[in-house]
Amino acid sequence: MTELNEAQHPKAAQPTLEWPDTAAPATTDPSIAALMATLGGVEDLPVSEHEAVYSDLHDALLHALNEEAPNGEGEA
Repeated sequence: MTELNEAQHPKAAQPTLEWPDTAAPATTDPSIAALMATLGGVEDLPVSEHEAVYSDLHDALLHALNEEAPNGEGEA
C-alpha cells in the first residue's frame, strides 16, 4: 500500500479573516469612542485572550453608559 505524504497533498490555504473596522467608532460620545479604541490590535492577540478584552470592554461600557448624562438630564 502506498502512503500519502505532505509533498503530494499540500495543506489547503487558510481563509483570511476580515476584521471589523475599529478605527471609526459609530458614536459621538468621546468617552465611548475611547473605550472602543481598546479593540484596536485585538486581532493580533491570541484567541485565548479575546474573552478578557471583550469582557473588560463590556464592563467599561456598561459603567460609562450608566453614568449620569453630561447635560444633567438623568441617566444616559
